[in-house]
This record gives sequence, structure tokens and C-alpha cells, in this order.
Amino acid sequence: MLHHIEIYVSNLEKSTQFWDWLLTELGYETYQKWDKGISWKYGDTYIVFVQTENRFMDITYHRCRVGLNHLAFHAKSTQQVEEITAKLKDKGINILYLDKHPFAGGKDYHAVFFEDPDRIKVELVSPKI
Repeated sequence: MLHHIEIYVSNLEKSTQFWDWLLTELGYETYQKWDKGISWKYGDTYIVFVQTENRFMDITYHRCRVGLNHLAFHAKSTQQVEEITAKLKDKGINILYLDKHPFAGGKDYHAVFFEDPDRIKVELVSPKI
């Protein structure tokens, strides 16, 4: 079981705004907060976002490089996936594979794929349909 994951971000304020509403929708609660970072917790697992130091900002994130490709979260239902999709659109957040939504992952895979402020791909997937 995953204990925690820590992700460095280019703009902590923008990332906090993005992740706070999403993680709160998914049942996470704010866990830790300090000048250079913030975390949210669900059960015994937490996710941490830390401001990248300026000296490391020259190389931006790309999901096809070595390292993290995306984060996938469980949705409670297909309805929750669609509710979050509507909120993403309202917020102007880039939804990936919109032409195949909600089955971009396959005909029996109901999900929405989108990007955070650093273009980290995020997936919200409903229980098996």
C-alpha cells in the first residue's frame, strides 16, 4: 500500500488552488502546510506538493520523460466522473482525449483525463461498469 507521494511543482500557489478543490471533492483533507509545501490525506495515504527551488526550474516536467507519467484516482461513481468533468470545463482546465471521453481508456473504462498546472496528467476513473 502506498504511504505517500511527493511532487515538486513550479508554482505552489497555482498547484494548491488546482489540487485543493479536486482532492477535497475526492474526500481528502488538508494534512500539512508550510511555506514551501502542502499535503492532503485520505486514510493513511497522503500526497505532498512542494515548491521547486529556482535553481531546478530550467527543466520543465514532461510525462513522457523518465519518471511519473500520471496520477490516477478512484471516483465513487460514473456520476462523480461526469460531475468533476463539468467542473473541469467550468474552470477551463485542459481535458485530454475529449473526443473519446469518457471512454478514452477503453470501452469498459469510464474516466476523465486532464492536466494540472504543470501538465501532470491526472485521471479520475469510475468503478468498473
